Amino acid sequence: MDHSFATAWDNGVMIASRRTWWRVAAEYEDQNARPTVPTKRGGKRGTAQKPVLEATGPCQVWSWDISDVYSKWQGRVYKVYSIMDIYSREIVGWRIEEREADYLAVEMFEAAIARYGAPRVVHADSGPSMRSHLLRDSLNSHGVELTFSRPYVSNDNPFSESGFRTMKYRPGYPRIFESLEAARDYLTDYVRWYSNDHKHSGIALFSPAQVHDGSWKELWDKREKTYQEYYEQNPGRFRQRPTTPAPAQHVGINLPKPEEHQKVA
Repeated sequence: MDHSFATAWDNGVMIASRRTWWRVAAEYEDQNARPTVPTKRGGKRGTAQKPVLEATGPCQVWSWDISDVYSKWQGRVYKVYSIMDIYSREIVGWRIEEREADYLAVEMFEAAIARYGAPRVVHADSGPSMRSHLLRDSLNSHGVELTFSRPYVSNDNPFSESGFRTMKYRPGYPRIFESLEAARDYLTDYVRWYSNDHKHSGIALFSPAQVHDGSWKELWDKREKTYQEYYEQNPGRFRQRPTTPAPAQHVGINLPKPEEHQKVA
C-alpha cells in the first residue's frame, strides 16, 4: 500500500492521506495470507559488548547477514548472503549459494567495495562466516572495522533482519525454489525492484537507490509542492500545515534516545 500511495504522490497525485490509504486497504487485504518465514538460525556465541553505530550518509556502515530459503528438497535450503547500507538501505552486495562459506562472503565484499568503495564499519551477527579470519583479513586490508551483535540479541542487527523480512513477505514470494538457478533469477529481479522501485517506509517512502545517490532531494521538492497544493485545497483535513517527510539525517544501531543525548550534554 505504501508503494501505491508514494507512486501516486511522486506523479503529483494526492487524493487522501497515507493513513486513509491503509484504512481502505485493510477492508480488502487478508493479512493472514502472508507467507510463512523460515525461522532464523539458533542462538550463537558472540561479543557481550553492545554495538553502537551511527551513519550520516551512504557507504559509512554496512550490515550483512545470511538467511535460509527453502528448496524443493526436504531438509535442504539455499543460503542468501546480503550486504545492506544502513543509511540508504541499498543492497550493495548479494549472492545465493548452496552452502555458507567464508570465501564466498569475501568474494561478495570485494565486489561490493570495488563498486561502492569501502565503508568505515561492517556489522554482522556472530555466525562462523561473519567471524572468519579470512573475511576479517580481507576487510581489514581495506581499513574496515568489524563489529558484531551480542549473543541472543536479535535487534543488534535490525537492518539485515528487516531486509530479509521484506523479501519473504513480498507478494508473490515463492516460498519454495525449484533450483538454485530459479532462486538466483528471483533474487536478481527482487534486488532490482528493492533498490529502484521499493517505496521504503524507513526512508520516507523513497527508494534505496534514490537515497544512496541523493536524487531523493529533487523528488522531495515535487512531493512538497503536491502536498502543499493538497493542503490549500483541503485545509479542514489538517490540524496544521503539513510538512513532507525526508530521510533521517543520521541512522544507526543502538543509538541513544534524544533525551539521553540531552542528559549527556
